Amino acid sequence: MAGSLMKRMSSSFKKKKSIVKDDDDETNASASSSFPSSSVSSNEEKKMTGGGGNTKTNTNGSDYVPPKKRNEFTFTLPSSSDERDQKWDVIIVGAGVAGASLACVLGDEGRKVLCVERDATTPERIVGELLQPGGYKKLKELGLESCVENIDAQKVYGYTMYKDGEEATMMYPLDEQSLNDDIAGRSFHNGRFVQQLRRKAYGNKNVTLREGTVKFLVKENGETWNDEANDGGVAGIAYDIGGDEWVNGQLVAGKEKPKRFTSYAPLTIVCDGHFSSLRKKLADNKIDHPSHFVGLILDGAPSEILGENANQGHVVLGDPSPVLFYPISSKEVRCLVDIPSHVKMPRVKDGSMAKYVLEKILPQVPKRVQPYLKIAVERGDFKAMPNKTMPANPKRTKGAVLLGDSFNMRHPLTGGGMTVALSDIATFKSTLQPLGPSFRDGQSDAYNISGIQKAVDEFYAHRTRPALTINTLANALYKVFTKSENSGMEEMRKACFQYLKLGGGYARGPIALLSGLDPNPLNLVTHFFAVAVFGMGRLLVPLPTPERCWEGLKVLSGATQIIVPIVNGEGILRMFFPATIRRRLGYI
Repeated sequence: MAGSLMKRMSSSFKKKKSIVKDDDDETNASASSSFPSSSVSSNEEKKMTGGGGNTKTNTNGSDYVPPKKRNEFTFTLPSSSDERDQKWDVIIVGAGVAGASLACVLGDEGRKVLCVERDATTPERIVGELLQPGGYKKLKELGLESCVENIDAQKVYGYTMYKDGEEATMMYPLDEQSLNDDIAGRSFHNGRFVQQLRRKAYGNKNVTLREGTVKFLVKENGETWNDEANDGGVAGIAYDIGGDEWVNGQLVAGKEKPKRFTSYAPLTIVCDGHFSSLRKKLADNKIDHPSHFVGLILDGAPSEILGENANQGHVVLGDPSPVLFYPISSKEVRCLVDIPSHVKMPRVKDGSMAKYVLEKILPQVPKRVQPYLKIAVERGDFKAMPNKTMPANPKRTKGAVLLGDSFNMRHPLTGGGMTVALSDIATFKSTLQPLGPSFRDGQSDAYNISGIQKAVDEFYAHRTRPALTINTLANALYKVFTKSENSGMEEMRKACFQYLKLGGGYARGPIALLSGLDPNPLNLVTHFFAVAVFGMGRLLVPLPTPERCWEGLKVLSGATQIIVPIVNGEGILRMFFPATIRRRLGYI
């Protein structure tokens, strides 16, 4: 099996790739923007870039806004400002990976879907570029695997890790059947993938895609919905079309005044992403900001930059935290430099970011990568993204549900976000299926509101295993892989690398969890503490002195201090108890 996998990896470089060659095409968009497309405020953008934002400076010192990207979709305005007579079955807020995928899936089942997206031009992000094998399996299950075709996506078969000059390679545990089914990871430009999903939704006869900015949720009479106690369930959304325009992540005054529209549906699904403006209304989430990613693109064939393991993700366990490299096309490799929250964020504008990468990070990465990274730094196309962790804690509001990053986030170190989103969509699809295409009660032709709410509760009950396992692993690994002044934690970091380097079953279990192929939380906890015990054993050999025993106990204590708060935040009952038992306990 391993021989077959290596043969496929080597042959993938020899195959002719389908590369978008039209420079004006949206799928070949430049990655020069400093920020992903999001609803982040301009102040937060400036904070993340050290004041640079998305504006560029002319030679005369004046600032200008880059021209707006071409929008490939044609939108029609609603027939009236209040669409009370228009019967939508579902309204989706946002058309990113989660929103566009969900629109395709629900539209395929015959439901009339309205999807409102703030900016339908190609997004430019530095995360959401690696789809793990488990996520690709879900993409196939949803019938959306064609969306990774014709975007120059690269197949990914595992990871190579580096620490203190040593190297460890781990392959995804893919059997012959999986390889025959073309199961592997996929890495790509996030914007190209999102546009493919949007095209598929746009072409669905049951889906209407509109470009507008959702302002607030509404109740039955069209007024602002604030909470269920006073306003009942959510009945739809109010959104503006026209007016201010988003130009490469910046809000620019438009020539016309925005027009306000209101649309209604028995179910509103909020998928407005990382910087959700509606999240606070529908969930009580605790958000943590462990670090920032700073992204660069290294120009060159992945085989030239990353060597024989070009079809893998590369992780450097550096100081102060990990550095990632992975191919995003046949001619580009993404570099992500993690800057933890306790490190002062360097500024792009004053050159301190370039200095930080060149002096602090460059010497730690593999030598063959260094010239390419240096060129990318000198080119100066930095992009920054705040990393957030946020356990799911919905308010279970009648008529509304959260999905995607607006609902639940984990550290993007392991690339698990899209796998969780697609897994959630597959679960939600199955819980909604018994209600039929239009959610209507056959006898009265009225919407089955109680049935919809029951389906939402079923979704919350059954989404837990894959989501919580991936979330916990991502957040725990980030803590382990970040350099610490605590000697026990640093020993845990070394032990983790050496444990994975052993290969075989030692690496197969953790990589199966990371890839989304094994959603079992018990396996996660078992392997996590196996690493801790392995670290203790390393300290006790050759002679278990009192000092070494004490350091061993610090390793075990450190492991406990990492995993217990994360599991507790995600929910111990949700993670380890089946839905049937949780229902009896009244805990969804």
